[in-house]
Amino acid sequence: MTHRGFSHLGLSTLDLDKTRAFYEGVLGFEPVGADTITIEEGGHLRHMFFDVGGGQLIGFLEPNGVPNVPAKYDAGINGGLGVPAAFYHFAFEAGSTAALAGKRDELRNKGVETTDIVDHGLAQSIYFKDPNGLSLEYCCLVGNRPEPGALMRSEITLPRAALELTDMNGSGSRLGCATAVTRFRPAAITS
Repeated sequence: MTHRGFSHLGLSTLDLDKTRAFYEGVLGFEPVGADTITIEEGGHLRHMFFDVGGGQLIGFLEPNGVPNVPAKYDAGINGGLGVPAAFYHFAFEAGSTAALAGKRDELRNKGVETTDIVDHGLAQSIYFKDPNGLSLEYCCLVGNRPEPGALMRSEITLPRAALELTDMNGSGSRLGCATAVTRFRPAAITS
C-alpha cells in the first residue's frame, strides 16, 4: 500500500469568521473551498477548506441550529476531553530552523503568543493556539531521519507543565518562556 499523506484534516469551529481571519490573515493559508450544507431536519453547516501546503488541506465546519448539536462546546478538543494541550495538536512544516524562527517572530508580531523554539533533538518546534483553542505547532527536522527499518527511540524527562505547551521548562511562565528546551537526544536503533 502506498501513502501520499493527508488529503485534509476535518475540524470544527463555533466561529468560522474568526477561524478564517486567523488561518488566512495570520497564518497565510489560502481558502480554497467554501460551502453551506443545509440539514434536512433544520439548521446548516458552514464549511471551509484552507491549503496548508504540500497539497494538503485543513477544513472547518461551523454548526448553526443543527438538531442534537450543542450551540456551545470546546472546539479546542483537549479542554473538552480534560487532557493536556500536547495530547491533540496539529503541526505545520516550517522548512528550516531559520524559517521556524521567522514564523515565531511573525506570529508574535501579529499578537499570537508562542513558545520559544523547543529543541526536540530530531526536530525543533514552536507552539501556539488558534482562536478555537486548538493546539498548533510549526516544526522542522534538524537531524536525519532514521534509515528504513530503524526506529527512533528516546527516554525523556519533562515537568508536567510542559504537556500544556505553554511552559516547556516548568517555570510557570506563559507562552514565550525564555528557556524552552527539552532534555533528550534520540538515537536511531533498529528493531
